[in-house]
Parts: sequence; structure tokens; C-alpha cells
Amino acid sequence: MGIEVRRVEDIRPPSDDCPVTLKQMGDNIFEVRFILREQGGTIQKLNAEEYVDLSTGEVKQFEHTAETRADNLTTVRQSLRDLRDIINCNINDSERCIWLTLTYRENMRDPARLYADMDKFTKRMRYYLKNNGMPDMEYIYCIEPQARGAFHAHCVLIFDSEKAPFIHNDIMARIWQHGFTKTQSLKGVNNPGLYLTAYLADIDFKQAIRLGVDGNVVKELSITDEDGKPIKKAVLKGARLRLYPAGMRIFRVSRGIKRPVVTRTTEGEAMKIIGDAPLTFERTIRVGDEESIFNTINYRHFNRKGKPKDDDTLPPL
Repeated sequence: MGIEVRRVEDIRPPSDDCPVTLKQMGDNIFEVRFILREQGGTIQKLNAEEYVDLSTGEVKQFEHTAETRADNLTTVRQSLRDLRDIINCNINDSERCIWLTLTYRENMRDPARLYADMDKFTKRMRYYLKNNGMPDMEYIYCIEPQARGAFHAHCVLIFDSEKAPFIHNDIMARIWQHGFTKTQSLKGVNNPGLYLTAYLADIDFKQAIRLGVDGNVVKELSITDEDGKPIKKAVLKGARLRLYPAGMRIFRVSRGIKRPVVTRTTEGEAMKIIGDAPLTFERTIRVGDEESIFNTINYRHFNRKGKPKDDDTLPPL
């Protein structure tokens, strides 16, 4: 008799006094989690490798001495969820940010070297900013593996000013020193965490087919080109997760980067904090077996800059 986690019809807290968990990610994005508990216990074993966290409905891996492929996929998914929330905590105004991609001239396959090079880039970047009378920055760096085995990095640079300074791409490349750099706009992006982590999880559909990389769902996304113009792109959702080596540290942040604030509160108090932010996503899952229901968990996402939606806009992490 196995444990099943499945999508069900949405439920809501029956009253304003019901306890919920509120996660605040900056000034604009919120997650409310409501749990209807049917039985006691915190975890339920599925098999020798997996268990269900009954408080969240997440399927997780038992820790073993040797990390398996399935273990690594679980770790990558959790890291990208954490990264998504951190990005949303720190980007309330895209005008203050630079989104930068750093690549290598050669087929560079050493993640340790990449992080060492990014540390040097940070020092050179701060030296350049200081010498040119520009504001200092906080950063969020993340590694993206390529299907051919190489690595490059995405950087979100967040400046302590009303608007990020303009730095020509040729100057960025000289500061980086190792190859091509590309700066893209986040203008008009209402959920930057979702938008940016999609680049780390998904692969262009045509490329995935050519390379034989498996994924979950084909989806058409709206992205921006080098000139900031919207274009459509078909991607294989989640395909890139399988390219991350075991034990890789996917992202790093500077000391001034904020973390999500998670509190236990009531439905009524949570809604007061959220105010008139529209509901942009909702999902309810049920954790149980053939005879019993252990927990039913409702997730709601609100975004002050977003528009109400009823489709699954969150990536399959």
C-alpha cells in the first residue's frame, strides 16, 4: 500500500481564526500555506529511498552516504525553490538591477573554477564601481550547466540607488576577462524569481530534442531578446535539472541579501498583511494512501504586481 500525493480541488481555511503559514518575499510576493491534518505523524516512508513530509506534502529523499541521481534531483529542486524566493525578496524594483550572463571562451567544465572566477569578478566589479563614483552592489550568483558539459553563470546585481548604473557590455566583458557577457532587462517582469530560475531549470525544446535530454512538459514561454523585446520560446520544463552534478552549490549571495520571512499566523492576519494583492496561483494537494488521508495542503501565491491567473505558472521544481 503506497503513499500518494495528488492534486485535488482547492480548499480554503474555514475561518479567519485558522492557523496558516505566511511566507513574505519582499514587498510584493506572498505565499500562504494552510494544512488540514487528518492523522498524526510528520513523515511517511514511501520506499527505501523516499518519504513524504506530511507537513508540506513534499516527496523527499532519505540521506545516504552516497548520493544517487534521484537524491541530486531533489536537492536541485529545493535549491531552485530557495533561490526563487531569495530573488523575489530582493528585487522589488527591476530598475535597480542588472541581470548579467557570464560565459567562457573555452568549454569550461570546472564549477570550482567558475566560483573562483566569480569571486574575482566581484572584486574587480566593486573596484570599477568605486573608481567611477557608482553605487555599491549586492549580488546573487547562480550556475547554469550546459548540455555539452560546460558551465556559465547568471548574476543579478542589485544597486543601492534609484536606478542601476549603465555599464557597456564591452566594459563588463573586460571586468569578467574570460569570454562573452550579456546584459538583459528585467523591465516588466512581475515575478523575477520565477522568471530567472526558469532559465536554470528549462532547456530550449529544439536543443533538448537534438541532445536527447529528457524533461517534464513542453511549454511556450514569453522571454525578452537582447533588445528587451518580448519573444516566444518553446522549452522542455525541468530538463536542465538532470545536468547538475551531485553536490554542486547552485547559487551564492552577498551578505546584504535578504531572506524570506516565514511566520505562523492566522488566515485573517495573513490577509491583512497581503491586502489587495491579487491571487496569482493556487494549488491543493492531498497526502494519503488507499485507506486514509494524512494531510491536505493548500498553497496560495499573491503578487502585488501580478495579474490573477488560474493556470500552473510555477515551474515544476
